[in-house]
Amino acid sequence: MASIETFTLRDVGPEGGLDQAEMVAGRIVDFIGQAERSLVLALYDVRLPDPVGSTVAGAFRAAAERGVKIRLAYNDVPEDPDAGNFLPAVHPPPETNPEILAELPIETAPIKGIPDLMHHKYMVRDENAVWTGSANWSVYSWTRQENVLAVIDHGEVAREYLEDFEELWSTRKVERSGHGDPNPIRVGEATVRAWFTPGHGEELAQRIATRLGAARRRIRIASPVLTSGPILSTLAEIAARPGLDIAGVLDEPQTDRVYEQWATTGSKWKIPLLTRVVETLPFNGKRSVPWGTGTVRDFMHAKVTVVDDTVFLGSFNLSRSGEANAENMIEIEHAPTAEAMAAFIDETRARYPRSTVPDRRR
Repeated sequence: MASIETFTLRDVGPEGGLDQAEMVAGRIVDFIGQAERSLVLALYDVRLPDPVGSTVAGAFRAAAERGVKIRLAYNDVPEDPDAGNFLPAVHPPPETNPEILAELPIETAPIKGIPDLMHHKYMVRDENAVWTGSANWSVYSWTRQENVLAVIDHGEVAREYLEDFEELWSTRKVERSGHGDPNPIRVGEATVRAWFTPGHGEELAQRIATRLGAARRRIRIASPVLTSGPILSTLAEIAARPGLDIAGVLDEPQTDRVYEQWATTGSKWKIPLLTRVVETLPFNGKRSVPWGTGTVRDFMHAKVTVVDDTVFLGSFNLSRSGEANAENMIEIEHAPTAEAMAAFIDETRARYPRSTVPDRRR
């Protein structure tokens, strides 16, 4: 039966992570265990040490033994991360180890993440179900970061993801992917559109901005950064609209780094827009460990936007770089899903202090 299931991950700290990691691994094993013919995966980052690593690896081996063909496209790590689209702390280089993947019964395709990233985190089972969301396949993603995941059981949605995967698989190029159209698909009581970039990158950013501009009741945003011009401009414009409840959560060090970068680039014009959003609206910021300063990757990593009864969730940061990367976003028109995602964002916001503009701190 066609269905949409969402679930969320929060930062459970250094002591409480194993149970949550095992929960995610168990869900993945269940998803893989239902495969009869094929599994395709497009994953930015794959690094799962034992015990969860052996659990997931066992599920792949069992699938292969019953005749399931498994293919994985992953973002190839450049020798020089600065050559790619790795804004410091925004896109830390992935830690995928091809030698470990080679030990599994999986056919792999490295996708060069230069200049733009293969940033997906999705899996398609046969031609009937999709696993997607913001979480990479790493223990940090499953235990120390906020993330949102979704499983969609629907053949037409699955086929749209398969079309995107085949573009990546056949061309091995980020820029030649993401061209499948976001057709409205009825999934139970919800209407779903699958968005892919870079083919529809600018269109997706504008779609979200247009929805924000038409909001009547509420907006909730969780994104590590806010750098998309159309989205920033719209938020700044509607910040004082009477009767509209707007709030969100960001990753504070990543947002700080954006200010630093913009100050010396042609994007300097965005600084007052982001400043207005941060100072006018109740946006909170997670004080994560900045990438490069420690071993923990505890970023606020969720990428979900709620506008009234519509949800956008997936791998797409609300950023200009996201438009050029290989990303996916599911647009879901469904009031119960919107309520659940808005509640998750508010729960996350409540854990962290208000976001602030770097040069105005005391």
